[in-house]
Amino acid sequence: MGTGGGPDKDGSGEQQRRTEIFTYESPWDIYAMNWSVRSDKKYRLAVASLLEQYSNRVQIVQLDNSTGEIRPDPALSFDHPYPPTKLVFIPDKECQRPDLLATSSDFLRLWQISDSGMELKSLLNNNRSTEFSGPLTSFDWNEAEPRRIGTCSIDTTCTIWDIEREVVDTQLIAHDKEVYDIAWGGVGVFASVSGDGSVRVFDLRDKENSTIIYDSPEPNTPLVRLGWNKPDPRYMATIVMDSKKVVVLDIRFPTLPVMELQSHRASVNAVAWAPHSSCHLCTAGDDSQALIWDLSPTGQQPDGSFDPILIYTAGAEIEQLQWSTSLPDWVAIAFSNKLQILRDSAKRCCIR
Repeated sequence: MGTGGGPDKDGSGEQQRRTEIFTYESPWDIYAMNWSVRSDKKYRLAVASLLEQYSNRVQIVQLDNSTGEIRPDPALSFDHPYPPTKLVFIPDKECQRPDLLATSSDFLRLWQISDSGMELKSLLNNNRSTEFSGPLTSFDWNEAEPRRIGTCSIDTTCTIWDIEREVVDTQLIAHDKEVYDIAWGGVGVFASVSGDGSVRVFDLRDKENSTIIYDSPEPNTPLVRLGWNKPDPRYMATIVMDSKKVVVLDIRFPTLPVMELQSHRASVNAVAWAPHSSCHLCTAGDDSQALIWDLSPTGQQPDGSFDPILIYTAGAEIEQLQWSTSLPDWVAIAFSNKLQILRDSAKRCCIR
């Protein structure tokens, strides 16, 4: 690990940083990956294969914190149709609900997790008129209202599911082209990004209208990823396809970015806000680097720009990145056939 400008320091002025890295090698290349949220399964993750064939695999793995080994549970490995575009565990930190894993590919699927194995609980098709569905590019599980999942598709739609009743709550033609990502910003508010180059915000109380927060400066340049800052939902970050920069937006001031982060040396693939800090952001890309940024005033350079406060170089292009909700010091990345989880023990503060 290296550090950039603005390192975190303790009260004595000495930098306090110790990084632990744990690696899991899977039998296949990894794309989709996600942390468990449950308080009794903090060191659990799901990973999925990226195979150019119908039959793919999902594994649930667990870090043994005493030995540093990440092991798959054979009972919780299962076949999956097509490579999943995303995996998400149910946002249920207090363990009040059934233990579920959602996956997206041709359909949205919900899997029930038990000690004896995985069972397909629901198969949800967002196309009401046919048994076929436009491939789902991504989805997001509503943390404030876990019965809701929002999916997005190449067919230009976003679909809000009531997973308890297994019915479509709302379906919107959200964009003019493929919708590549979706993120909840509250109970009834979500945003999406698209091949049409726009970030749009929707409020389920007014389904006929949306607000365009940002348009790509180059016409029809797709936006491919979206991260909504959960501790401070005024802010979101998005990625332009095949671009080295990350665009940070303030929804109160549409069209103009608050800042553009430009330290990556190749295309950015993933972005994740810290779940417990409103000003820390992690980005990763084809330069094999994961960068953590402090976007508070203390992290700003004299010329107004920002440099990453931490740089980690992986062994290949980083395809996926997830920041743990239940373990705020831990970030997971996926590259090639490897899952790595990184624990940065630096003390973090945020001036808002």
